[in-house]
Amino acid sequence: MRTSLLLITAAAALFSGPALAAPPMGEKLTPEYYKQTCPRAERIIAEVVQSKQMANPTTAAGVLRVFFHDCFVSGCDASVLVASTSFEKSEHDAEINHSLPGDAFDAVVRAKLALELECPGVVSCADILALASRALVTMTGGPNYPVPLGRKDSLSSSPTAPDAELPHSNFTVNQLIKMFGDKGFSVQELVALSGAHTLGFSHCKEFADRLYDFRGKVGQVDPTMNPVLAKGLQVACKNYHTDPNIAAFNDVMTPGKFDNMYFINLQRGLGLLGTDEELWTDARTKPFVQKYAADSAAFFADFSRAMEKLSLFGVKTGADGEVRRRCDAYNHGPISAPK
Repeated sequence: MRTSLLLITAAAALFSGPALAAPPMGEKLTPEYYKQTCPRAERIIAEVVQSKQMANPTTAAGVLRVFFHDCFVSGCDASVLVASTSFEKSEHDAEINHSLPGDAFDAVVRAKLALELECPGVVSCADILALASRALVTMTGGPNYPVPLGRKDSLSSSPTAPDAELPHSNFTVNQLIKMFGDKGFSVQELVALSGAHTLGFSHCKEFADRLYDFRGKVGQVDPTMNPVLAKGLQVACKNYHTDPNIAAFNDVMTPGKFDNMYFINLQRGLGLLGTDEELWTDARTKPFVQKYAADSAAFFADFSRAMEKLSLFGVKTGADGEVRRRCDAYNHGPISAPK
């Protein structure tokens, strides 16, 4: 899982159901949660992850992806951070999580170590991941949004849940809308959260069918993809069968900047994944793509609201969780971990 990625961009070729779970009564999350117990927590996390981003510019995209993969599976509870052992598997073992980047996990680990020196046993890994995501969005040019705090870390981590609960690159818009809807998110929030792809990257295997055998026809390229982009990606991804780490930026124009270029790109046939293209062509999602492409302020506002809502999904509080001493291990072993 923690492998380095060879990131390539075609920019040079161009010019290259259930309602949200709420905390129990008396366990309300608040941005001031650590004001007395660890007042410098946010600053420490921001400094650590910003330093990591400067040294490894793909960190922001990786942390955002890990945050989404964590929250969408059983809630924002740091279950994705738990390492597998010879006795107990975890979300790390799910196929969809195999490509999660090591830099993202390392950023959280470093932040946790710094916090344990400052205020041991106080700040949860789930809160660290939420705050790190916001810090990196802001650092790369995106909006600053509220992050209520007080999450506890999970007591279990399922190796099978991620593949069932996370969207896959070959999903149709119908599948995306249903999956997000089942978790309480609207179509607009689906599109707004997809805008995080402005920093993201995808492995060639996730979109190879658009380049080499579209709809099962050998040699057929997806006609909706910009032909110059397609040609560049065909060359760049030609060895993806033997080198699974080859990846490309989802936003081929400004991959290191959090902006609305992802939506502008979709209108130009520069979307990388099949799901990206479908957001542009489906009548239910297209109006939001158009809105965000034309108005970056509207995108930032809707993204902020959606991220705050996502950060509250399925949180654990009180006795339903713990504050781990290490983010990759339970304090006392898993409790009733799903198989």
